Amino acid sequence: MLHHLSIAVSNLQLSGAFYDAALGALGYRRVFEDDTAIGYGVEDGKDKLCLKLRTPVIAPGPGFHVAFAAPSRAAVDRFHAAALAVAGQCNGAPGLRPHYGPNYYAAFLIDPDGHAIEAVINEAI
Repeated sequence: MLHHLSIAVSNLQLSGAFYDAALGALGYRRVFEDDTAIGYGVEDGKDKLCLKLRTPVIAPGPGFHVAFAAPSRAAVDRFHAAALAVAGQCNGAPGLRPHYGPNYYAAFLIDPDGHAIEAVINEAI
């Protein structure tokens, strides 16, 4: 359904380091960058998430977050740990979320600008 998503960031260098760590743990990478934007995905030039340098930044309120598909539970764990090391804030440690389903394994973070993000895998191991 979605082609891509763009979010505003106040510090492109810091946010780039945060998303390099968080998304790199899930197998995604920078697919383009310039002075005002960084795109992430799996194919060069085809971003699925784009960071846009803007001011002011007003993150969406409660109830909004972006969930990224993870290839494994270990990747969810790496996502959380890597992002915490680069200015991330914990918004829910890695673990099962049985209220979403018996195999729903996720971790939740807040990025440097207040955007809520999640990594999730919903498969039996």
